[in-house]
Amino acid sequence: MIVVDSNIVAYLYLPGAYTERAESLFGHDSDCAAPILWRSEFRNILTGYLRQKMLSYDHAIKIQREAESLLLGAEYEIESERVLALARDSTCSAYDCEFVGLAMKLNSRLVTMDRALLRAFPNCTQPLPKS
Repeated sequence: MIVVDSNIVAYLYLPGAYTERAESLFGHDSDCAAPILWRSEFRNILTGYLRQKMLSYDHAIKIQREAESLLLGAEYEIESERVLALARDSTCSAYDCEFVGLAMKLNSRLVTMDRALLRAFPNCTQPLPKS
């Protein structure tokens, strides 16, 4: 199992520079997890696309539903103490530390392209593999 950050899910559904790599990742390892927070972050990404008129409302709803289906049954609550300790000991946001905390809780790795997370937590993070 891998933990994926919200941007990795976005790369899967929104065409861009990392889409092919995200498709490859999910094709090889469909057993993925995320903290419940991913939903809000993903909706925020979709909102940006809506505001830039790069996506219709109906298409955004369709993408959100597909992404929720992808992670159905694999969304987790993270203990506040764990998140705050990780944030205290790094320069990363509490939001980002939820993903790191989940990876640690599941004894897994967080797949992210966030350079700050990759630097701060090298033992439990990894970038998207090259296709």
